[in-house]
Amino acid sequence: MHPDYLEKILKARVYDVAIESPLEAAPILSARLANTLLLKREDMQPVFSFKLRGAYNKMAHLPPAGLKRGVIAASAGNHAQGVALAAQRLKCKAVIVMPVTTPRIKVDAVLARGAEVLLVGDSYDEAYRQALKLARSRKLTFVHPYDDADVIAGQGTVGMEILRQAKTPIDAIFVAIGGGGLISGIAAYVKRLRPEIKVIGVQPADSDAMARSLKAGRRVRLAQVGLFADGVAVKQVGKETFRLCRQFVDEVILVDTDEICAAIKDVFEETRSILEPAGALAIAGAKAYVEKKGVRGQTLVAVACGANTNFDRLRFVAERAEVGEHREAILAVTIPERPGSYKKFCATLGARNVTEFNYRIADSKEAHVFVGVEVHDRDETARLIRKLRRHGLKTLDLSDNEMAKLHVRHLVGGHAALAQNELLYRFEFPERPGALMRFLNSMRPDWNISLFHYRNHGADYGRVLVGMQVPPREMPQFRRFLHDLGYPCWDESENPAYKLFLG
Repeated sequence: MHPDYLEKILKARVYDVAIESPLEAAPILSARLANTLLLKREDMQPVFSFKLRGAYNKMAHLPPAGLKRGVIAASAGNHAQGVALAAQRLKCKAVIVMPVTTPRIKVDAVLARGAEVLLVGDSYDEAYRQALKLARSRKLTFVHPYDDADVIAGQGTVGMEILRQAKTPIDAIFVAIGGGGLISGIAAYVKRLRPEIKVIGVQPADSDAMARSLKAGRRVRLAQVGLFADGVAVKQVGKETFRLCRQFVDEVILVDTDEICAAIKDVFEETRSILEPAGALAIAGAKAYVEKKGVRGQTLVAVACGANTNFDRLRFVAERAEVGEHREAILAVTIPERPGSYKKFCATLGARNVTEFNYRIADSKEAHVFVGVEVHDRDETARLIRKLRRHGLKTLDLSDNEMAKLHVRHLVGGHAALAQNELLYRFEFPERPGALMRFLNSMRPDWNISLFHYRNHGADYGRVLVGMQVPPREMPQFRRFLHDLGYPCWDESENPAYKLFLG
C-alpha cells in the first residue's frame, strides 16, 4: 500500500522552520526566452535550501521516544543543515556524518546549529555507510535525505505553494534531481491536482542516475558521478523516488557544466543572488527545454533550490558562464609565422571584444593562436569561423573542448621537443588538504612527468592535467597504474588542442 501523498503533503509540518518562499518573475530571462519564467526562491530559506522542509517533517512525525534518542544523517551540505536546524527547534540530539572533502563553510554551518559532526571518507557513499552503522549501534533514527515518505511529503509542499502562488496557468515546472526527493514530492502533488502541467527533471550530464534509471526501467547505479553540482551528485536514486518519478515525471533534461554556470550568472543578473550549481540546475534545464522544443509564450516555473556555494568557486563559474551562454567562442587559429599576420588576423576578427589571446612561437612557418572572442550566440561563432577560413586562416572551434577550457588556456607555451613517448591524461580527485601531494605520491617515480597543470577551483574535487613519458613496452603497467589509482580519468593524448599547442 503506497502512501497518499496529497494527504501527507497537506498535513506536512514544515512552517515551524520554513518560509513560504516567493514565486518571482524573471523579466530579463523571460524576454530572452520569449516565455514567462518564474523562479521559486527556495534559496531564500533559513538554511538557503529546500532541504529543511523534508528533514523537519520527518523529525516532527517521530514518536517522542525516537526523538529523545536522537537522529543521525549523512550529508555533504544542505540536508545536514536542514537536519541540524530541525534538531535545534525540536530540542533533540543530531549527529551528522559528512565526507572529509566537505568545505569548511558547510561544516561550520552545521556545528553552529548544535549538531555533532563526524568527518568520514572521501564521498557521500562512505559517509552514508558509516551513518547507517552508527544508527544501529547508538540506536539513533536515520533521516534519509530523499528516500523517505515523510521527507518526500515535506519537499512536496514546494509544489503546493507553486500552485497556490501562480497567478496564471503553468505549462511546466522544472526541478533539479539528485536522489529524487524534491521532484517526487512536487510531482505527486501537482499531477494529482493539475495533471496537464508538465513536471520536468533536470540533471547534470555526468550525474544522470535518474535519467538512466527511467530509460532502463530499473534503478541504475553509476560507477562515477560528476562533482561540480555536488548537491545532486548521487550514484543511485531512491526506491520510492524512482517509483514516483516513473509515475509522475514527464521527462528529464540533461545539462552540462557550462550551462549550469550560465544559469548561475542569469539568476545573479535577475536577483543579485548567487545560486549553488545544483540550485541553478532547474533554470539551466528550462533554458535548454525552450531551445530544444522551440516553445513560445508559455509560463514556466524553475525551482531555485539552493544557494550554499563556496566563494572560491565563483572564479570558475565566471570563467565558464560566457561559454555556457554561447557568448564566448574559444578558437584555435593557425596563422602564417611572418610579419603582418597578427594585424591581418585582428582585422579579420573585427570590432569584437577579445577575452583571451595566448601565443608562443613554436614553428618557423605557422603560428597557433589560442583566442577567446565575445559573441552573441552559436550562430555568430559559426559565422566568425567561416570568415576566418575564407581569409585562409585554419580555425578549430574549442568551445566544447573540456581540456582546452580547463587547462590549455592557462598553458599555451609551445611544443616540447624533449617530451618523447608523452601520454596526456586528465584526472579528477577528491579535494582535501594534502590531496595534491597524495596524488603525486601515487605516481610511479620512473615515469617522468613532462607536463603538469592544476588549479584550485574552490570545489570538492581537484582537476589535474598530467603529461607522463611512458615507454611503449610499459603500457600494460601504465594501464594497471590507472586502474589501481581509481580516480576518474580521460586520455587526452589525441585531443586537437593538445596537438596544436602543447604536443
